[in-house]
Amino acid sequence: MIKLAFVLHRRSDLSRAEFQRYWRETHAPLVARHAEALRIRRYVQLHTADHTVNEALRASRGAPEPCDGVAELWWDDFEALAAALATEAGRAAGQELLDDERRFIDHARSPLFVAEEHEIVPR
Repeated sequence: MIKLAFVLHRRSDLSRAEFQRYWRETHAPLVARHAEALRIRRYVQLHTADHTVNEALRASRGAPEPCDGVAELWWDDFEALAAALATEAGRAAGQELLDDERRFIDHARSPLFVAEEHEIVPR
């Protein structure tokens, strides 16, 4: 399995609550609707909690400003991801997701990457 990790920062005109609500209630169903065309095996949203422990952790490491959340998407392998993007349906689905992301994500501040997981402490 491979994973795409997307570290999300909200658009400046949205509060964190507005961002997270849109992401969960509007964007998530859109991803679910396109999961088959994009061959997505799993999709998880990590919503940054508004809790003092986050600021303490950030300060203890001299970390940059916190993100608003992280999206995680899994595919069987790189070939499955490439195959999904090679179809007309996959490209259309990807474009619709990108168009929707522009409504709530600051793409210039939101890095994404594909990675392979190495489980160290099992569930």
